[in-house]
Amino acid sequence: MQRRDFISKTILASATLAAGTTIVYGKYLPKGYKPLILQDPDPFSMFKKDKEMLVLNDKPWNIESKAHLLNDDITPNKAMFIRNNGLLPENIDVENWTLTIDGESVSKTKTYTLNDLKSKFKQYTYQLTLECGGNGRKEFNPPAKGNQWGLGAVHCAEWTGVRLRDVLEDVEIKEDAVYIGYHAADIHLSRSPDKEPISRGCPMKKALEDETLIAFEMNGEAIPIAHGYPLRLVAGGWPASVSGKWINRISIRNIVHDGTKMTGQAYRVPCKPVAPGEKVADKDMCIIESMPVKSLITYPKTGAMLKLGQELPFNGHAWAGDLKVAKMEYSIDFGSTWHECEITAPKNRLAWQHFSAKTSFPEVGYYEIWARATDSNGKSQPMVLPGWNPKGYLNNACHRIAVKVS
Repeated sequence: MQRRDFISKTILASATLAAGTTIVYGKYLPKGYKPLILQDPDPFSMFKKDKEMLVLNDKPWNIESKAHLLNDDITPNKAMFIRNNGLLPENIDVENWTLTIDGESVSKTKTYTLNDLKSKFKQYTYQLTLECGGNGRKEFNPPAKGNQWGLGAVHCAEWTGVRLRDVLEDVEIKEDAVYIGYHAADIHLSRSPDKEPISRGCPMKKALEDETLIAFEMNGEAIPIAHGYPLRLVAGGWPASVSGKWINRISIRNIVHDGTKMTGQAYRVPCKPVAPGEKVADKDMCIIESMPVKSLITYPKTGAMLKLGQELPFNGHAWAGDLKVAKMEYSIDFGSTWHECEITAPKNRLAWQHFSAKTSFPEVGYYEIWARATDSNGKSQPMVLPGWNPKGYLNNACHRIAVKVS
């Protein structure tokens, strides 16, 4: 009887989480019955996503946006990509949720409730760019294994929380601290309680930056379940996998964190360039840190059509990992000549920047608008696919849209 009750409660909790509301008459669920929302879930309604988004995988959920859906200055939930490594947490009890700070390099393990975090530490709000390390993977040849992301695994939302630095100061980290590693409540695909779907982290220098947050709000509201409710780490400018969701523990390490997807070839690229298709030993792979300079044309949608003599306004966003974007350019002749765009300053460090321009076309025919960003160190996006790597990371080739003039 107790086993049956446990199963019923687990199914009811999962269905409630998926529905985002109370399951009326849930106590009457027949034994062994799985509600429809769990039998064939609709991710667009379950996660409140735009129906134009592309589902790459459902176990775990991986959902991609499209360039034209990302036109807002601050990305709304409906257009935000989802990259999960395991199953969503079950039975989230927000009233009793805690975050524990432990590890070899803390003076004393300490645990905080959500209320502790919100009341004890000053809160900050930043716009922060998060991009999957594999964004653009499907363009690599030979193909790289993994979700075949196009260009839509990036967003810049507004996050509110407390600085990780302030919490770490409160627990008194030791001088030998070199790395943090997060742990979370998501469930391994095998459902084994002894396995973590992902447990990544970053060096102390990144962890102690002003903009690295323990966040509990996104765009002024509680973080949606798919994006880490009720608590997540946000470290803008680095692969989004560093920004752990559903976090309940952060370990302060005296070594480079060795959690799941921190070792082997996960989120690593060859330390030196290699030939396409070449096998690379684990020891010759380096951890991805700051993301490369990149841009995206978000208006108009590719395939725009206009009449000869008609001027075409276009716009988008640009970002450069830990750096700023210093210059934004466009070309309509396949990179033969370039023209500057107007570009805004970032709202805050690690936020993406917005660019705009207008152009006209000399004659009837087919054109492409190419966009190229240059970072504050003078490094520009390549016009073609950058160096191949076994996992298909860091594709920052120029974005382009098609235009037809008649």
